[in-house]
Amino acid sequence: MKTINDYNFAGKKALIRVDFNVPLNAQFEVTDDTRIRATVPTITKILNDGGSVILMSHLGRPKTGPEEKYSLKHLVKPLEATFGRPVKFADDCIGEQATTLAASLKAGEILLLENLRFYKEEEKGDAAFAQKLAALGEVYVNDAFGTAHRAHASTAIIAQFVSEKICGLVMQAELDNAQKVLENAAKPYTAIMGGAKISDKILIIERLLDRVDNLIIGGGMAYTFFKAQGGNIGNSLVEADKLDLANELIIKAKEKGVNLLLPVDSLVADAFKNDANTQLADNSAIPDGYMGLDIGPKAIEAFVAVIKDSKTVLWNGPMGVFEMPNFAKGTESVARAVVEATKKGGFSLIGGGDSAAAVNSLGFGDDVSYVSTGGGALLEYMEGKVLPGVAALQ
Repeated sequence: MKTINDYNFAGKKALIRVDFNVPLNAQFEVTDDTRIRATVPTITKILNDGGSVILMSHLGRPKTGPEEKYSLKHLVKPLEATFGRPVKFADDCIGEQATTLAASLKAGEILLLENLRFYKEEEKGDAAFAQKLAALGEVYVNDAFGTAHRAHASTAIIAQFVSEKICGLVMQAELDNAQKVLENAAKPYTAIMGGAKISDKILIIERLLDRVDNLIIGGGMAYTFFKAQGGNIGNSLVEADKLDLANELIIKAKEKGVNLLLPVDSLVADAFKNDANTQLADNSAIPDGYMGLDIGPKAIEAFVAVIKDSKTVLWNGPMGVFEMPNFAKGTESVARAVVEATKKGGFSLIGGGDSAAAVNSLGFGDDVSYVSTGGGALLEYMEGKVLPGVAALQ
């Protein structure tokens, strides 16, 4: 696979698939620019070589064509501030205007195309659409790891229509860091799995049981384990069809000598809202009418002790409903422990999605080893699946 550093972009128009699927507020302002900042090294390298840049991305999930709230025009000013130069904008990703602007692009210039998903052909992996995109540039660079698990027109199919296809620095870093925790992890190795459902994480949990020393389970998925063991979990989240699976995972962990840590207690609430009535409860005896919304102090103490002594930490998924301040303590405590392990010389990979949002919102993004930009793509890669966007570059 050819990477950015293997290529000189002098005089070349580089068509780059980036992942600018960033959150916008009601005023269409970017509220977290992590994904934009991640692409700076790739784009800067091309511009410094004397190349020009055509950026294409999706934003959100538009249903029926163009929608104001999903227009990439809202990113023009943030991009101009980031790169310190004007950014041209094509109000379509294909068609006459895009073709004209791309053709007239000079060395050092940046062109941003409108949202790819305004065309249903993008997600369908339509070849004719991919060919129109490919015609805009001379070199194709994929730097959108977050969409690499989708066989979309701009992430995989386009590779058929370009002579030069190159792996961007974000993509390269994501693959290198994932490999580090998959194949070259220093011990003790701790994986922290949170979030709502076991079913979302089953494949990666099973793969990690062959690699880790400690597996910490938090978030909503933990209650399925307690229910499976005959506990009373009140109104907590449960996957009733996954009780046998939960018990099987407990047995597998024991057989493989993995220290499986479940949260012994929770901060429980009588409603799913920040100002609900709360109390602490043992996770095998949550009162009826109450639901677990965060891990409790005993769980925090146990989890933190293990994380702080780890040499490798992989974290995917929050410990509770961290978006509500009253239920954020567990996630924040885990984040602080991961930072501490990193400062002691450990390697920490934060696996995209909610865990990345939590780490960044707490201001710890620079205090861990690597924050992934792709939640779903990272999980699928670590599950051993072939990512179409990566395969297309090979």
